[in-house]
Order: sequence, then C-alpha cells, then structure tokens
Amino acid sequence: MYTQSFSVGDAAPALGTAAATRPIPFTGEEEARKLATFDAAIANDGRIEPQDWMPDAYRKTLVRQISQHAHSEIVGMLPEGNWISRAPSLKRKAILIAKVQDEGGHGLYLYSAAETLGTSREQMLDDLHTGRAKYSSIFNYPTLSWADVGVIGWLVDGAAIMNQIPLCRCSYGPYARAMVRVCKEESFHQRQGYESLLVMMQGTDAQRAMVQDAVNRWWWKCLAMFGPPDADSPNSALGMRWGIKRFTNDDLRQKFVDATVPQAKVLGVTLPDPDLKWNEERGHYDYGAIDWDEFWQTVNGNGPCNKERLATRVKAHADGAWVREAALAHARKQAARNAKEAA
Repeated sequence: MYTQSFSVGDAAPALGTAAATRPIPFTGEEEARKLATFDAAIANDGRIEPQDWMPDAYRKTLVRQISQHAHSEIVGMLPEGNWISRAPSLKRKAILIAKVQDEGGHGLYLYSAAETLGTSREQMLDDLHTGRAKYSSIFNYPTLSWADVGVIGWLVDGAAIMNQIPLCRCSYGPYARAMVRVCKEESFHQRQGYESLLVMMQGTDAQRAMVQDAVNRWWWKCLAMFGPPDADSPNSALGMRWGIKRFTNDDLRQKFVDATVPQAKVLGVTLPDPDLKWNEERGHYDYGAIDWDEFWQTVNGNGPCNKERLATRVKAHADGAWVREAALAHARKQAARNAKEAA
C-alpha cells in the first residue's frame, strides 16, 4: 500500500510504545464485556464496524494507517501528473489522465473510511499540509523520463497491489470494502504500465535504454516501500494481532521480488541487483541489501522532492478553496429549497 504507517510515526505517540499500548483501564463489567466482544471478533476473523466498540489504540492505528494511505494516493498523483502535458500520444495522455483521476478517487474513498473513525477530513489534510502526517516515501523522487511513468505503473503499483490485496480482509469493515475497488483499479494500472514498457522495449535502442535507466532508479525504492525489516518494525506486529495487517514487511517484500523477476525477464530488462539469484533451498529469490539510511532520510523530509511535493499539494488545496466554498454554498441553498418545498 502507499504507506509505511506501521513503521513511520508522526506527531502522535508512536504506536507500540508503552504510552500507546498500555492496558485500557476498565471501571466495570460492561467495559470488560466490550473488550471481550472485540477480541472475539478479531480472533474469529470478523469485521469491526464504525458503530462497534473498539480500543482507543486500535482506532488510532487505523486513523494513522488509513489517513497516511489516503495522503499517499493524493500526493502520488503529482509525479505522474507532471507528464500529462508531455505524453507521447493522445492515447497515452488519455490513459494517464484516467489513472491520475483514479488515484484521486482512491484518496477520497480512504478519507471517507477514516472519517468513520471520528476524525475529520479537515484535520487529516491539515496534518498532511503541516508535515505532522507522513505519506509513502516513494513519491518523493522525480520522474525524469516518460519511461518513469511506465515503471511506476509496473513496479510502484505492483508493490502497492502486493500490500493492498491483503487489506481487502482487514478487520475494519469500511477500510476493507474500500480496498476492493482500489485493488481492482491498481491492478489495471499495473498492467497499463507494463504494457507501456513492453511497447518501448520493442522500439529504438534509445527507448530501451530509457526503460532500463528508469528500472535502475526505481527498483530499490520499491523494495523499501514495504517498510523496514521486521526486526525494526514492532508496530507491524501490533497491526497483525488486530487483523489490520496480514503479512509482515519482509514477507510482502519477498513475494514482490519473486513475482517481479519473471516479469522483468519477459520485458527484457535487468534488475539492478548483482546479488539477485534463485535460492533452491528456500524456494525464493535472494536479493541484496537495501539502503535504509536513504529510506529514513526521505521519510523524515530530506528526499529529493519532499519539499516540492508538499508545497505543490498545499498550493493546490489553497487554489481549490473557492470550489469547496461554492459547493458548500450550493448544498446549503439546495437544502433550504428542499425544506421549503417539504413545508
């Protein structure tokens, strides 16, 4: 998914710390019964709905993850949006516009899901715009060529799908249901990106070199998308215990590598990892070391495009204020008209 919320903190106390996970004080049998009902639902792989009682730490974990996921979808529109006016054909332009619109829709689904937990969209956006909330590190890198658009579809969306499909079984109902449509659309985006690269790889030497260069620049960043190693991600275990997360960071990363290597062979590109090789004993591909220093530098705001992307997002929000105000004014007039007709 487009988030590292189980691994990356924000202004709130870090989940997994004593402040965030200490037992909830109960004052009577009613509170204990509620916790038992919640625990039983999780144990039975059931769904928690907005009207159900839930522990505060569970609610905070969901708000953090879903809002950061939504932020990532919205900010993720920017690297590809830069290429809409420079797409090489009308067909590619139309495809890219549709994809960017899809990403905006995903953000809206996810903000709506987070709102069911009692947090306002205004607060979530303010947290993003002031830097208190994070979004996926992957969207703080530049798109230098048209091939980057295809590679984002193939690798970035491919990594997102690997993360997001298990979320369709998330224990929180609104999040799980939102992810069903998101995953269908992301799968289409991944196929679009791969098809675009296949066409380029059948073109000129310059086009093939462009694709290989893009793969070289994005491969390691996509592996880091899954978050730090399990040993350095204690919050991941908390999410798994509550049925929010179904697989560990390392398990998902391995699944992604295993699925992507055969695709790269068909495409005709070389993945930039000299240590990448099939391990017969494990039944998986071995791969090299990820630069976690770069990952954390980017997460903490020091990536190549952090400031640019956040400033662009803030400007877009400010420039769209008149649209939101007009929509609210129309809604008020419509409500008043309906009330008058009903009277």
